[in-house]
Amino acid sequence: MPTAPTRARQMASDATPRRFVFVLLDRFTMLSFSCAIEPLRLANYVAGKTLYTWVLAGEGGVEATCSNGTTFKLDMGLEELDREDVIFVCGGMDVQRATTKPVLNWLRREARRGNTIGGMCTGAYALAKAGLLDGKKATIHWENQDGFAEEFEEVRLTKSVFVMDGNRLTTAGGTASIDLVLKMIAADHGPELASTVADLLIYTAIRTDQDTQRLSIPTRIGVRHPKLAQVIQMMEANIEDPLSPADLAEKVDMSTRQLERLFRRYLNRSPKRYYMELRLQKARNLLMQTDMSVINVALACGFASPSHFSKCYRAHYNTTPYRERGTQGPVPGAPGGRLSI
Repeated sequence: MPTAPTRARQMASDATPRRFVFVLLDRFTMLSFSCAIEPLRLANYVAGKTLYTWVLAGEGGVEATCSNGTTFKLDMGLEELDREDVIFVCGGMDVQRATTKPVLNWLRREARRGNTIGGMCTGAYALAKAGLLDGKKATIHWENQDGFAEEFEEVRLTKSVFVMDGNRLTTAGGTASIDLVLKMIAADHGPELASTVADLLIYTAIRTDQDTQRLSIPTRIGVRHPKLAQVIQMMEANIEDPLSPADLAEKVDMSTRQLERLFRRYLNRSPKRYYMELRLQKARNLLMQTDMSVINVALACGFASPSHFSKCYRAHYNTTPYRERGTQGPVPGAPGGRLSI
C-alpha cells in the first residue's frame, strides 16, 4: 500500500508550477515570511516535482532587511508580473514608513491586472493603504487592530488567524502564514498533500479562518472562572462606552460586592482598576499606531474629557499622552509602532 508521501506525489503529478512573489518591505518579519515559504518548499519535496516556485521582490530590487537584521538578496524590483502570480506582501516593523508611494502604485497596478494579493502580518496595512481591502474582510496582528480599525473603517476587520476574501488574502502574522499556505496547497493539490506537509513541519493543529488569534481569556489571565471570563469579555467589547461595575455584575447574576471580591481574589485589583487598564492599553495603541488627536483617542477609550484622560494616563504610564506621542520614536512594531511577530 503506498505511503502518504507517495500518494501525495501521485495526486500532484500533473500539476503546473504556481509562482509566488514575496514582496519584502523594509524591516519585514522573518517568522511570518519563513512560515509562508517553507510549506511551499516541502510541498515540492513531498510531490517529488516543482509545484511551486517563488521569487523575492522589493523596491529597488537589490536587497531587503528584516526586523532581526538579516539581509536578503532580492530577485527583482517592482516589475510587471504574470496574472497567475500570487503576491505576498511581507510587513513588519514601522510598516507605515515602509509602505512607500512606489509600493502603493505597484500594488494598485497589479490589482488592476487581477492578481491574487496577500498581506503577511502587517503587510495587510500596505494592502489597505492601497485601497485593495475596501469592503473586504481582512485581519492583522491583534496588537495592530486598534490603529488599523481607526484608519481603515471601510475594511471589515476580523480577529481571525487568516482571511481569504476573493483574491485578497491576509494573515495575522507569526505562524498564521502556515495555516493560510496549507489551505492553498490543499485547494491546489488536495488535503492529503497539505496534511503531509503539516506533518513534516511538526504542525499538529492546522487552524482555519474560523480560528481567532488570541488565547482564550481564561488562558491569558491564568484563571478558569466562567463569570470572571464573561465580565472581562464584556469589558473588552465595551471600551468606548464603558459599563458600570453594577451593570457588569448584573449581567452575570452577581452583586457588585461579589464582583469586587472576585477580581480582588484572582487579579489582585478592583474591576474598575482592571477596566481602566484595558482602556489605557487601547489608548496607548491608538497614540502609537494612528494620527488621531489626543482628544479623539480619549473619546474612543471612554474618557469624558482630555484632562481626565491625561491624568489617568500619567498615573499609569508615568507620562502624558502628549509626551508619549511627541518624545518617543516609533515603538517597535507596525502601524505606528508596536512589535509585530
